[in-house]
Amino acid sequence: MEARLKTGLWVKALIRRCDLAAVAVAVVARGDSDSGAVLLKLNAREEGCSVLTQARDPNGELIWMRATGSIAVAETDADSYIARQRRRDPDLWVIEIETGSPGAVLDGRIV
Repeated sequence: MEARLKTGLWVKALIRRCDLAAVAVAVVARGDSDSGAVLLKLNAREEGCSVLTQARDPNGELIWMRATGSIAVAETDADSYIARQRRRDPDLWVIEIETGSPGAVLDGRIV
């Protein structure tokens, strides 16, 4: 089994990366600090929002899947999706990033 970074530490690193890139970021919901899953809400304001969820590809590499589809959705739709997921998993972290181009602050591919 591969050792993985604790979620709380990973979130702190993401916040630091966003700060260095001058990208607004907020922890909307705190989950389990050891092994909670993470949802990212990418808020591009006028262009809409996307929600990304963590996954692993067949090689074990971190990837981000577009949970709300390939095109941006209204913020209310993104928030509804997040609320449903939080009801199913209260240990889920939710991080909101205000950017239309998350590649500057995220590790892994977005699929």
